[in-house]
Amino acid sequence: MEVEEIFLDGQRGRIAGLRGGSKGGAPLLAMHGWLDNAASFVPLMPHLQEFDVVALDLPGHGASAHRAPGYDYVFVDWIHDALDALDALGWQSARLLGHSMGAAIATLVAASAPERVQKMALIEALGPIAGDATHAGERLRNAVAAHRTRAQRPRRLIPNLETAVKARLAVGDMSDAAARMIVTRNLEAVDGGWQWRSDPRLAMPSHLRITEEAALSIVHAVEAPTLLIAADPAPPYFTPEMRAARVAQLRDGRLVVLRGGHHLHMEQPDVVAPILLDFLR
Repeated sequence: MEVEEIFLDGQRGRIAGLRGGSKGGAPLLAMHGWLDNAASFVPLMPHLQEFDVVALDLPGHGASAHRAPGYDYVFVDWIHDALDALDALGWQSARLLGHSMGAAIATLVAASAPERVQKMALIEALGPIAGDATHAGERLRNAVAAHRTRAQRPRRLIPNLETAVKARLAVGDMSDAAARMIVTRNLEAVDGGWQWRSDPRLAMPSHLRITEEAALSIVHAVEAPTLLIAADPAPPYFTPEMRAARVAQLRDGRLVVLRGGHHLHMEQPDVVAPILLDFLR
């Protein structure tokens, strides 16, 4: 199946993406996880040919623009990036497909602009990561210190693709093939080797996190029918108890648990795709 690169105009700069499927099909906007990019949905693309699929490079990732100098990646800003993409595509509403951070963003879009979301299929997240309120002061102090020092560090030179793939595998449990697909889209050639295209500011700690109570309230505001596909074993930040409590807040929600890793949509597309299609249709 042919997949083309596209570029959309957002309020904060260019948003890149990959488009596949059928342009006359039902609109499907896909958003990837943290430090991934649009390539993470390529393994699913052959199964989604009946849809007009646009997988975004979220700002700071892949070929999309970075935030302006001096600004941070504030989580609620991703809502407007997603809505900017829908506007640029001329889609009044669409189905959303999100993985990990992209699933958390999709949840916020559905909660804040319900008229734009027809259905929502999420993989490995439902709402944002919450934080313990008693640690808010410590988190804020550590984040400010990190932002004031790390912003001055030069970008690291990467000698070859294999080094980049090993670095990606060192920070995430995923297959070599999945890591290679994501890394290839996230590299740019420079004198002497390669550099990451992703914005180094993405790796900085967040200043604030909402409480679990607030996250449950956001999930409860979602009106669209929602499917959550979760991996077993579950990651420590999205435990079975937590995901069950969040799914219980949905007005029309269903949960499917599959044996696999965090990137199961890349590593098991033949298993994940039929579940997605049954819901998205």
